[in-house]
Amino acid sequence: MTHPGIAIVRDLLGDSRLQPSSIEERRAGLEAMTGAQPAPEGVVVEVIELAGRPAERLIPAHGAIDDAVLLYLHGGGYVSGSPQTHRTYAGNLALGTGAAVVTLDYRLGPEDPFPAGLNDALLAFDQLAPARVAIAGDSAGGGLTLATAVALRDRGAAMPVALLLVSPWTDLTQSAPSYEAKADEDPMLTAESLTQMAEAYLAGADPRTELASPLRADHAGLPPTRIDVGSAEVLLDDSTVLADRLRAAGVPVELQVWDEMIHVFPAFPPDLLPEAAEAIALQSAFLAQHLTG
Repeated sequence: MTHPGIAIVRDLLGDSRLQPSSIEERRAGLEAMTGAQPAPEGVVVEVIELAGRPAERLIPAHGAIDDAVLLYLHGGGYVSGSPQTHRTYAGNLALGTGAAVVTLDYRLGPEDPFPAGLNDALLAFDQLAPARVAIAGDSAGGGLTLATAVALRDRGAAMPVALLLVSPWTDLTQSAPSYEAKADEDPMLTAESLTQMAEAYLAGADPRTELASPLRADHAGLPPTRIDVGSAEVLLDDSTVLADRLRAAGVPVELQVWDEMIHVFPAFPPDLLPEAAEAIALQSAFLAQHLTG
């Protein structure tokens, strides 16, 4: 039996994923779907600057735990999205962890191609340290989270205490078997749409470059990582293969594949997808363990 909430989402999205769209149309579509999301009740939003970029700090109204922060890198295919489009989800993580969450408005392609956004994330991490910093991200932001950790390790710098990857896009070649196996199940993404966004982000760089496609990197020495992904995603293999490679490299990994769930499902309203609230609770417990440990 089809999940009733997923059926509603599929009806709302229709065949829009199959229609060719320009980058401008994709940006407008994300804004129309998410808008300037409100912060959850009990969360205070502060507009700040971090790494020379706009950012938001979301703090539980009752106060945040000391000397700990979650850096959140939003999704949007490296060409769209902002702290505003992900405010509700980031705020829910602030409530769940008890920590301040900082969402970074990193630079996007095609105007500022790879590695501009990565450089923003690295500088943001540096400026948040020496607090205990975990990094989280969804979709492209999940790939950027992993790439940031790889780059920090390579330079011998301080490391995040944990990573949370939600439906991460970790290989920009779109070559995994799940692109074909899940093509009819995924109502949001196609290999073609992702390739268009990858080309706009890379601006001619090789998609196999390890910091663009961090699935292909050496993963030794990375921090404990939790990965959440839906079973109905073309990006499924970007998560499952990554989990296998992290384990092989000795990295503690929690992988949860959620039956019938779709791309970045924890960001959907819990009255539509109750699994969203369940996932956020598990993600928050994982992050809090490492932020307070």
